[in-house]
Amino acid sequence: MNKNRYALIMAGGVGSRFWPVSRTEFPKQFIDFFGVGKTLIQSTYERFLNICLPENIFIVTNEIYTDLIKEQLPNLADNQILAEPLMRNTAPCITYGSIKIAEINPDAVIVVAPSDHTIANQKAFINAIETSIEVAATSDCLITLGIKPNRPDTGYGYIQYTEEVLAENEEVHKVKTFTEKPNLELAKSFLQSGDFLWNAGIFIWSVKSINKAIQRHLPDMHEIFSGGRAVYNTADEKAFIANAYQLCTNISIDFGIMEKADNVFVLPSDFGWSDLGTWASIYEMAEKDYVGNAVIPAEHVMMYNSSNCMVNVPKDKLVILQGMHDYIVVEANNTLMICKRAEEQNVKNIVADVKTKFGGKFI
Repeated sequence: MNKNRYALIMAGGVGSRFWPVSRTEFPKQFIDFFGVGKTLIQSTYERFLNICLPENIFIVTNEIYTDLIKEQLPNLADNQILAEPLMRNTAPCITYGSIKIAEINPDAVIVVAPSDHTIANQKAFINAIETSIEVAATSDCLITLGIKPNRPDTGYGYIQYTEEVLAENEEVHKVKTFTEKPNLELAKSFLQSGDFLWNAGIFIWSVKSINKAIQRHLPDMHEIFSGGRAVYNTADEKAFIANAYQLCTNISIDFGIMEKADNVFVLPSDFGWSDLGTWASIYEMAEKDYVGNAVIPAEHVMMYNSSNCMVNVPKDKLVILQGMHDYIVVEANNTLMICKRAEEQNVKNIVADVKTKFGGKFI
């Protein structure tokens, strides 16, 4: 396997939309939502073992999750865990990881990916990554994977691409625009136009290209993390990073780099992707009975005159639903939540209200 291939897996989010299962101290990337025996981060890590050498896979996470990372991914060395002292969005963590990896291997090509996505077609995913790595290794470009949309979803960002392609691979198109989550009418027009893709938040680039882009578009951030070149992968790294994050602005890589750079390209892809952003996305991927009910991973559930419901409770819990349609029923950590699937977008606001009323007790 090519020693220049690296993966930077982002695993620092809290996943508040999956409350009460996902909590601050045990967020969604460390949970096995589908009862398959692997958590989301374990599945992501194993996926990248098909692409990179084990020692070339790095996890960037909040420092409060370091022990969880070590528990779920025991084969990682300490220097493969990038512990963030503060939450500062994706630009700082990618800058940190890119400059750290560049000190190990200046010829590295990095795949940056979230830890909490699911991929149904592993072979197609690997093929897309392989194609992107080959292009990024020889071209000064920043590549993102775009997912071919099959519905006008308002929960995703969109990428518009042009007919311009890279000489190295005509499947890779020049990006025209990025659009944050649109309203339904705009999402429908995107789908009809045929030149829009869902933004998967998966990036492929050489360390030379991304560090050059950071230096140009986020010069202050580049200067902050470049100041640690001498201490990366040493015992002094942690202390340096603790200070560096205090100086960083909170900004995403999309806003800080991808929307500004003129060498951004996209590979249209289709590999059964879901970002698992809401309970609705879990419901969509789960097996359902003939009336649309999904039960994960509970075993003692009885439903009468109920349809299109999702139940996610511990296996030893008995749950009986009568006359319920289009509901989500979730129980974890002595907390029960019942809501209409159509109103599930309010979960984040509910979590904020619970925190205000009860402090951190249930969060």
